[in-house]
Amino acid sequence: MNTKRNTKRIFAGVAAIGLASAALAHTGATGIVKERMVAMSAMGDAVKEISPMMSGEADYDAAAVREAAEVIGMHAGETMTRLFPEDNENEASYVKDAIWEDWETFAELAERLHSYSEGFALAAENGLGSSQDGMADAGAMMGGGDMMGSGSMMGGGMMADATMGREELAEMPADAVFAMVSDTCSSCHTRFRTEAK
Repeated sequence: MNTKRNTKRIFAGVAAIGLASAALAHTGATGIVKERMVAMSAMGDAVKEISPMMSGEADYDAAAVREAAEVIGMHAGETMTRLFPEDNENEASYVKDAIWEDWETFAELAERLHSYSEGFALAAENGLGSSQDGMADAGAMMGGGDMMGSGSMMGGGMMADATMGREELAEMPADAVFAMVSDTCSSCHTRFRTEAK
C-alpha cells in the first residue's frame, strides 16, 4: 500500500470538505437549512484546523485535536439527522433526494461519525502514528482502496470496522482515527450531497 498517496488523498478530501463548507455559508439559507449549513461549516472548520497536524505539517496539539473532535461529535449522530426532515424545502440546500431514499445509510453514517469523533477525542493523547503508520492501518481497515469515498463504503457494503467501539478507537494513533472520521464525512458527501448550484 502506498501510505503517502493515501495520506495525500485524505488531505485532498479534507480540503474539499472545507471548501464545500465555506461555499455553503454564502447561500442566504434560512431555517433548518441554515442550521445544518452552520453545523457542516463548524465541522469543516474543525477538520481544516487540525489537518496540518495530522499530516505532520504543523506541531501536534492534543488539546486542539480533542476540541476539534468534540465539535464534530456535537454535530454528528442524531443531532445531524434531525436537521434533514423529509418534508423540508431544500431549494437552498445541496442535499440529494437519495438521503431520504436511503435514510438508513445516512443515519448509520451520521451515527458512525459520532462514534468515531468520540474515539478521536479519546485518541488525541496518543499523537500521530510513527511514520504515518496510522494512516496505513486505517487504510487496511477500510478495505485498502481509495479512502475518500470510493472504497468499500460506497461499493458492496459497509466497512468492516463499522462496529469498532470508542475503547478500540481510543487505543489507535490520532491520525488513524482522523482518517476514519474524514472518510466517513467524504463518503456521506459523495453519496448525499449535490454539487454547488
